[in-house]
Amino acid sequence: MNSKLRRVASGLALVAAAAIALTACSSGSGSSAAPKAKDCKTLTTAQASKATSAAAFGGLDCLAAAAEKEGHLNVITLPPSWANYGEIIAGFEKKYPQIKINSENPNGSSQDEADAAHNDKGQSTAPDVFDIGTSVLEANKDIVTPYKVQNWNDIPADFKDPDGNWYYDYTGVMSIGYDSSKIKTAPKSLNDLLSPEYKNAVAIKMSPVKANEALMSVVLAALNNGGSADNLQPGVDWFAKLKKAGNFIPTVASQATVNNGETPAVIQWSFNNVGWGDASQGGNPNFKTVIPTGAAVGSYYNQAVASGAANPAAARLWEEYLYTPQVQNEYLAAGAFPAELTTMQKNGTLDKSALAKAGGLPSQITLLTDAQATAAGTFITTAWPKAGMGD
Repeated sequence: MNSKLRRVASGLALVAAAAIALTACSSGSGSSAAPKAKDCKTLTTAQASKATSAAAFGGLDCLAAAAEKEGHLNVITLPPSWANYGEIIAGFEKKYPQIKINSENPNGSSQDEADAAHNDKGQSTAPDVFDIGTSVLEANKDIVTPYKVQNWNDIPADFKDPDGNWYYDYTGVMSIGYDSSKIKTAPKSLNDLLSPEYKNAVAIKMSPVKANEALMSVVLAALNNGGSADNLQPGVDWFAKLKKAGNFIPTVASQATVNNGETPAVIQWSFNNVGWGDASQGGNPNFKTVIPTGAAVGSYYNQAVASGAANPAAARLWEEYLYTPQVQNEYLAAGAFPAELTTMQKNGTLDKSALAKAGGLPSQITLLTDAQATAAGTFITTAWPKAGMGD
């Protein structure tokens, strides 16, 4: 990734910590020697694996034809309740019925994505695309390959690598989900979770050593307890205090554990808490979402094509699909703020009802820069187990 620091476009009114703009990105133009549409049938998988845009592969129709010939798409760590991926996957399969999506390890972490890319390299099960946290991607730059979607210019320059190695897809904010049938006093701040009412109740998803979402919960705790994006020790100390009080439980939170009452309170992304309380998605209707007072934390996830994609044409077609206004609005409907939000607002393609459901335009959200995210990932690998929090 570019070594300069990321920031968030001012049009979204987000505030990134110590942010500096990336160099403006070039438009996603294809090769001058790109094949013509009539030559689609002669295109090969090897050519698809090197295509840096749809234009470089003869156009979107050629890309779709090649992807349908492959017949499969391997995605990883995309649970149906996460940012509306259940509907998004179903929509892709409906539009391209000849392509079957294999959804591997839906409850896995960003690190699981990187591990799968390395362990399954060269196999038909290798991931084709990633939806991955920044700190893990920074440490595994070899797993991605450049590709620019047709709507490349609709993605703010600050939200993408100039060469197309990665691009933001969506963000939420860290929030508290709680089961109102078990916890009668709704939390207002993060520190409310230290009260006796939350005995054996508070969980996160996986370990911050392995998962970006869990790491951001430590960042949230740090920012609200005297720390900063560059000093996460107060965040680790807060979780240790939560554990000492008997409130933190080691159970890995999931929609199932919320439904069966194992994890009455969960610190995670707002779009996940909203999804887990949605009865239409099999959620617990008593599960409510609170954005705690104090500093707010966000973290865009990165979308990228796998350098070792088993289905390189399908991988690129998937990216094209994700960055259509339709799917960007589907992210928004689940409470996840999409990368193209500002552009869509300007050109009139933004679903206003979805924006209202998500709580309106986000503001005053702290985002870690690339350097801070990388440092956080390095720090937590030793600090978390040292504090007796596991690994």
